[in-house]
Amino acid sequence: MPAEAPGAEQLGRFLYQMILIRRFEEKCGELYTKGKVRGFLHLYTGQEACAVGSISTLEDRDKVLTHYRDHGHAIARGVDPNRIMAELYGKATGLSAGRGGSMHLFDAEKGFLGGYAIVTAHLPLAVGLGMASKIKKEGFVTLCIFGDGSVGEGEFHEALNLSVLWKTPTIFFCENNLYGMGVPFHASLSTEIPKLAAAYNMPAVSVDGMDVLAVHEATRKAVEHCRNGNGPYFIEAMTYRYRGHSMADPELYRLKDEIEEYRQRDAIGRLKAHMLEAGMLDETGYADVVARATRAVEESIEFAERSPQPDIGTLFDNLYKEPARG
Repeated sequence: MPAEAPGAEQLGRFLYQMILIRRFEEKCGELYTKGKVRGFLHLYTGQEACAVGSISTLEDRDKVLTHYRDHGHAIARGVDPNRIMAELYGKATGLSAGRGGSMHLFDAEKGFLGGYAIVTAHLPLAVGLGMASKIKKEGFVTLCIFGDGSVGEGEFHEALNLSVLWKTPTIFFCENNLYGMGVPFHASLSTEIPKLAAAYNMPAVSVDGMDVLAVHEATRKAVEHCRNGNGPYFIEAMTYRYRGHSMADPELYRLKDEIEEYRQRDAIGRLKAHMLEAGMLDETGYADVVARATRAVEESIEFAERSPQPDIGTLFDNLYKEPARG
């Protein structure tokens, strides 16, 4: 039986979360240019529907693993934006006490088991989590999010093959934003990504990753498939990042016209238009949502600014089972 379409309340949450992610990322870009946020920074601007649409289908017991462009996924999973921003600042109140930075967000209490800086490294871990779920009979599903650049790595194929053989409850969610760093997707792969998954006898679909409702429905079906013991499922979400690969990217490999073309399909604008047409939202209500998201981001910055630096005495913590004290 098909599920009911998301109602006004749920769509309102989708809208708020996508705007919150957009505002958070825009502000991160500003803070990076001011030297407040350092190290590598990969912005998620434009891809918000992928995170919100997919993660919204999960239960509290489920797990999420993702790549280094991970701020949006963490926010969609309900991780505290204050602690995310503090982590980007390298502060003691950050998710990893300032040790992980942008690419290594982690919150076990939320089932958010990391951003991973090494491309494709987390796919085998997602298979292992699937095995743990089966062996311990805990019934959780693992949503493993990665980019199109991962499909050329050996771990990608090993993970898919073993997941099918062991019938793990793992959703492989590929955010295809058309570029692996600066290499166009079509120049690095000779076939379509879902066909790679299908070659391992895994159900595979491709969806519009700029449509939060399409992503939500596709992932809902995947979760149901995995939860019922039918093994893994593969989703390719066709999306687009508005900013460079990282803040260091001069973006010499694509035209401004291409970026503008995808901005016309913006996920936030499309959901807003849908809700306006359905009578679920008016312009005043939309302005309120934007204001609420903007306040949340400003509060996260204030929290990070006033948070303390890590104490030098904790330098060797988290290296051994017991804290090292000299």
